[in-house]
Amino acid sequence: MTSASDPAADALAEALARAGLGGVAPPAPVDPLSAALAAAGLADTVPGAPAPPQLGGGMTVTTREEDDEPEDLPRWPSGIATGVGSMPGTDVREAAAIVAGEIGAMPFLPELPARGVGADMIGRTAGLLVDIAVEVVPSGYRVTQRPGRDHRRAVDLLRGDLDAFDEACDPVRPGWVKVQAAGPWTLAASVETHAGHRVLTDRGAVREFAASLLEGLRTHVAEVAARSGARVVVQLDEPSLPAVLRGTLPTASGYGTVRSVDRIDAADVLREFVDALAGIGSPVVLHCCADEPPMKLLSGVGAAAIGIDGTRRSVTGDTALPAALDAIGEVWDAGTPIMLGLVATTAPPRPPEVTALAKRAFDLADRLGFARHRLAELAVPTPTCGLAGTDPDWARTALGLCRELGAAFLDPTGDKDVDDR
Repeated sequence: MTSASDPAADALAEALARAGLGGVAPPAPVDPLSAALAAAGLADTVPGAPAPPQLGGGMTVTTREEDDEPEDLPRWPSGIATGVGSMPGTDVREAAAIVAGEIGAMPFLPELPARGVGADMIGRTAGLLVDIAVEVVPSGYRVTQRPGRDHRRAVDLLRGDLDAFDEACDPVRPGWVKVQAAGPWTLAASVETHAGHRVLTDRGAVREFAASLLEGLRTHVAEVAARSGARVVVQLDEPSLPAVLRGTLPTASGYGTVRSVDRIDAADVLREFVDALAGIGSPVVLHCCADEPPMKLLSGVGAAAIGIDGTRRSVTGDTALPAALDAIGEVWDAGTPIMLGLVATTAPPRPPEVTALAKRAFDLADRLGFARHRLAELAVPTPTCGLAGTDPDWARTALGLCRELGAAFLDPTGDKDVDDR
């Protein structure tokens, strides 16, 4: 039995014969889906299966589809406290013992910048970078061809700090620990390229640094989690972010300023960190102790918490500004906790009472219309900033006060007639 001939195919065969191409087979019918995949560079992709890996640089982060339900990370216990990160002196074992003994349920890996190169925030963070190395020059940290003495020192110091921290936490085995690193924008603003300009001036270099830092943080978090058996919170310190957004950082010559970064671009990079670290089970805290932290930007990228100085004149007492208060209220309205700096970083003339320190937080809750008992879940008390500039005695006292503040938030008194938002 023969099939009926296809007129279109016969006409094509006749045309090929007239052109002297009678032995050439007509092209096979084109599958529209295969053609679309080929045009997108996914010719080997099987529909419904994951796409093959693509080659190229830059940061690649898997993001959720809009219709996907976001995964809820575990929340730390209510009434918890912690520190910002830095500690005084050069004895890491003493610092780790103070942190583990005083802070309670969320000890933090201490930083000791008094040890010099590689122990400060930027040098320590640069030691986490993957396939990027830095060295010290008269103007600060600069990218170098290969890891040298400065880079190795940062790596070695961090390794020793992890050993001391693990040893100090061994008796208590906390359920949560916190690590700190400079955020991508502060790092890009603080390290120079080979040419002597801030990395921030080269958008491609910014992306490379961000991708390298993210990869390094993944490894760092995995090691801390394996050592401690605890959930790891990652705090990204962004003290330079306001200046980055305003475009007020000076250029290398000092005669100009570095072009400002668009807020959307800044938020996109931070969101990539938040999403990627959440993907390995680590909540991210975005900390900015500057006078005017960009609260809306920080709270809009999905961070688990925002860290600020809660004693700034713009948010406390008679000098409080409505815009600054509203920004805090919006963060709390969204259910995002604030790591609220309430304890001074240096010893005051008179030892403060916990009730006086708590009053500042209670007044803030009253003013914004939040019931005081909600502070236990919405505020994590910390020092106002790092404790590197004080002495070990006050560091111990300050962290103990933070722990007591957390307990005070669990059992507040004098709730005013406010809406329980």
